Amino acid sequence: MEENNTENQADALDKASESVAQKFESLRDLLTSLKDQFIGWGIADFWAGVLVNVVGAAALVFVCWIAYLVSKRIVLRVIRYALSKTENDWDNILIENKVFSRLTNIVPAMVVHVLAPVVFDGVDSLVAFVQGASKVYLVVALLFTLQAVLASVLEIYQRFDISRRIPIKGLTQAVMLVACFIGGVFVISIVMGREVGALMAGLGAMFMGFLFVFKDAIMGFVAGIQIATNDTVRKGDWIEMKSHGIDGDVIDVSLTTVKVQNFDKTVVSIPASKLITDSCRNWRGMKDSGGRRIKRPIRIDMRSIRFADDALLKKFQRFDLLKDYLQSKLDEVNSHNQTANTDLSELVNGRRLTNIGTFRAYIVAYLKNHPSIRQDRTFLIRQLEPSDNGLPIEIYIFTDTTVWAEYEAIQSDIFDHLLAVIPEFELAPFQNSTGKESVSGTLDVTMVNS
Repeated sequence: MEENNTENQADALDKASESVAQKFESLRDLLTSLKDQFIGWGIADFWAGVLVNVVGAAALVFVCWIAYLVSKRIVLRVIRYALSKTENDWDNILIENKVFSRLTNIVPAMVVHVLAPVVFDGVDSLVAFVQGASKVYLVVALLFTLQAVLASVLEIYQRFDISRRIPIKGLTQAVMLVACFIGGVFVISIVMGREVGALMAGLGAMFMGFLFVFKDAIMGFVAGIQIATNDTVRKGDWIEMKSHGIDGDVIDVSLTTVKVQNFDKTVVSIPASKLITDSCRNWRGMKDSGGRRIKRPIRIDMRSIRFADDALLKKFQRFDLLKDYLQSKLDEVNSHNQTANTDLSELVNGRRLTNIGTFRAYIVAYLKNHPSIRQDRTFLIRQLEPSDNGLPIEIYIFTDTTVWAEYEAIQSDIFDHLLAVIPEFELAPFQNSTGKESVSGTLDVTMVNS
């Protein structure tokens, strides 16, 4: 079907050329008279024909130049002036990308194709050559025009918010790639003088070799389509791929490559297929959620954990953040011990508060009152499994900002405070060192290398 359309278009172009050529009979008569004049001057018939063709070629070049100037200086300016009066700005984008300027380049090719049979009348081989060259030039000019149109479409599309969610740069590149392939087939068919359908049949084996040689590019092409379809990566996303040295913002997503600017301002280009086959962390979800997670433990030396005696409880009661907790917790503990008739002369009997449990309650109260912590997200202060590196108290919360600098400042302020307040609970932070450290001036804790 496509072959028939192509042949019909070619036949229509040839018929139009013949129709217009009939209107230039006077030009043909003029060139014939010029040839007779050369012969009358004693020039041989062959050389007279050559001189007429040279004069005709010069005249054809001059007419093409005039047509080009008219289209560039008059028609193009009229189009620009008309579009400048519209309220839309998309037509300005077409002008900036030189869509109409490139479209005027087809005028010389059309003039040459129409006038060649008149100028070179009787020299069929030369007519075929000139018309073939004009067709090749026409195909190239149309490809450049299509490239400008696609660039304009992409620029207009990027002005809408949907462009960040569904990028189409890879799609426009795919369209241009297919158009170049089709244009190349047309050029080859024109040069070889063969029908497009017959040429495509002969290029079958060559196409299989083409697939093998350019398999990486084709894989990138397919991956680019998958990325655009599945919305895997967008321009502006923060992605991380440690295996490829990538940790930064995506600055460009093309058909075969993704360009990333790392936070140290280096730029890394990676094949699009790697984003499909390899592990890639995209932080877009974190940014869209409006909060960033803090997940970090404080490690406590287990030798500093003990029951809270009366003196320590009185100290805790002076902490504003613990007053409500201690009141309810002590009432609960005392009620249980009285009901069970527990002998409280020994610390192991009954229920008692510990310094580590009270410290966890303090962390909860402190973070509940922190203005930069989101209370509507997961909020956990949990005790993890003890290990050779002490008892981890993990803080699992979310900040109310995703800006990196602000996030790090909030996280640092929280842990600055918590690490500084640990000795107030007569606890000791765990660290791999050797030496004696005093906790509240009463407890000596020896840190041993592990």
